[in-house]
Amino acid sequence: MTQLMKGKKGIVFGVSNKRGIAYAIAKQLSDQGADIAFTYANEVMESRVKPIAEEMNSKLVLECDVSKEDHIEKVFKAYKKTYGTCDFVIHAVAFANREDLMGDFSDVNKEGWDLALGVSAYSLVAIARHAKSVMSESGSILALTYLGGEKYVPNYNVMGVAKAALECSVRYLASEFGEIGVRVNSLSAGPVKTLAFKGIAGSDILLRINKVRSPLKRNITLEDVGKAGLYLCSDLSSGVTGETHHVDSGVHCVAISKEDAKQYENIDVN
Repeated sequence: MTQLMKGKKGIVFGVSNKRGIAYAIAKQLSDQGADIAFTYANEVMESRVKPIAEEMNSKLVLECDVSKEDHIEKVFKAYKKTYGTCDFVIHAVAFANREDLMGDFSDVNKEGWDLALGVSAYSLVAIARHAKSVMSESGSILALTYLGGEKYVPNYNVMGVAKAALECSVRYLASEFGEIGVRVNSLSAGPVKTLAFKGIAGSDILLRINKVRSPLKRNITLEDVGKAGLYLCSDLSSGVTGETHHVDSGVHCVAISKEDAKQYENIDVN
């Protein structure tokens, strides 16, 4: 059987461990024959990322603090020297101060706001700008997002605004990069047991809500998300761009579930 990504090569920004969405997507791509370069944010992350890169026989592992333009520029210069062209770029980078995720949203200060939006959203624009010169025709840029960028989710606060900015950036980049044949999409995964998700206060409750309210009545798996990422990075999605692709058992499309209706059917509204 022909491997879907044989001969394809690209780079992943933001993989940090084997229990994350970025790893799940990279694993699917690697298993289908892709050659992948990886970045790490700092020395602490280097020790986590290098074993993953070795597992996938990566030729290139580079430090990249996405808040520093010169780091991104150096990454793509090194990438071009090693690989030439790029068939896919995955943006899996997000960060906010913990105190800016909880409490009242209006309490976020400008420093916390700038940090969250800079690392989580602007970095996609900067990465895309430097990737543009090496992207192959029919290439793909994929950013990871979450429902909190579209609707209110407890304990997400400034990250929700950052994800909204990220998704809007995807649409504008899709319009620009479409002129050179490159697709730009975002993948919105539902609650899934990753290390990052477990860091959100009330994450277990979100898993329960998703299972009850979603049309499929189940939570998603990392494999579900990985396969969707494979699709969006491969030629199978050659006509898809500017999309926010949900992998959440359909919970994003539900305003009021049957369970919600039953819960409130005996409440007096007079």
